[in-house]
Amino acid sequence: MLDLRGDPIDLTAALVDIPSESRDEGRLADEVEAALRAQAPGFEVVRNGNAVLARTALGRPSRVLLAGHLDTVPAAGNLPSYRGDGELYGCGTADMKSGDAVFLHLAATVAEPAHDLTLVFYDCEEIEAAANGLGRIERELPDWLAADVAILGEPTGGYIEAGCQGTLRVVVSASGTRAHSARSWLGDNAIHKLGAVLDRLAQYRARTVDIDGCAYREGLSAVRIDGGVAGNVIPDAASVTVNFRFAPDRSVPAALQHVHDVFAGLDVRIEQTDAAAGALPGLSQPAAKALVEAAGGQVRAKYGWTDVSRFAARGVPAVNFGPGDPNLAHTRDERVPVANITAAVQMLRRYLTG
Repeated sequence: MLDLRGDPIDLTAALVDIPSESRDEGRLADEVEAALRAQAPGFEVVRNGNAVLARTALGRPSRVLLAGHLDTVPAAGNLPSYRGDGELYGCGTADMKSGDAVFLHLAATVAEPAHDLTLVFYDCEEIEAAANGLGRIERELPDWLAADVAILGEPTGGYIEAGCQGTLRVVVSASGTRAHSARSWLGDNAIHKLGAVLDRLAQYRARTVDIDGCAYREGLSAVRIDGGVAGNVIPDAASVTVNFRFAPDRSVPAALQHVHDVFAGLDVRIEQTDAAAGALPGLSQPAAKALVEAAGGQVRAKYGWTDVSRFAARGVPAVNFGPGDPNLAHTRDERVPVANITAAVQMLRRYLTG
């Protein structure tokens, strides 16, 4: 059985050594469930698919939710785990079994928390959003996601990364008239029309927004170009895919309107293909404020989208906080400094005990 009360570094290694690629988290969920039932008295424990949930009912004035995904990307010859030079190597060490280990260890060792606690360990975070176990829990067990603040154990290098950016993808398309390239004047080159789109993107000046002391910088970027028929044909269709990473003070409709404004006046069509709202940091809320104080004020904006957005949509302030460097997630040499694990336990213990 997993030892939740022992060294959280050893616990991280034990979690890593149980393979749990997305959709194959069953064995790890079994182990986490059994360990919580045996070693975390006072917690109600339930199973939902390959997700494990636990919570206290101590009558505290606030509730803190600790959430982590159990799944990893496919291993890349980096299992089992091993240690070297003060780091623990292996698939999922940073993303995010070290975060899971911190939460499990605290659940078993914080005897008198200042807050009621909810733990949510869920499946299928690393694949398409429709399969995400947190979404299933939201549909089937929504009361389990109620809290005054939520902490996701994503790797943040020991910083609190508050909220998250929103993301929007659009396809900007141009139409023309096909012709033989030897008689190009008879055609209307759709690819050439995209030049004006690329000029607008090259000249775009991203805005930086300060929210609760966190600076969110936006970005509008071309990420794909499609077009062309053959080496001797003037193309009659071409498109560029544009990704807008926007600050959480914008809604998805406002972000889409901004993209339309950027390309206003051009002979193009704009079609939205994907979007996800950002999450405001909510650090002015009392429970979140105390978390910032426990972290010594080490707070920054989250660049990228994470499941904190799901909590923000429910009115729950949410942050990312966990051991490890997010830039090492999903890499062949994924690793976490063991000192990060110890420091995360110490910080969250201060916070949870008030």
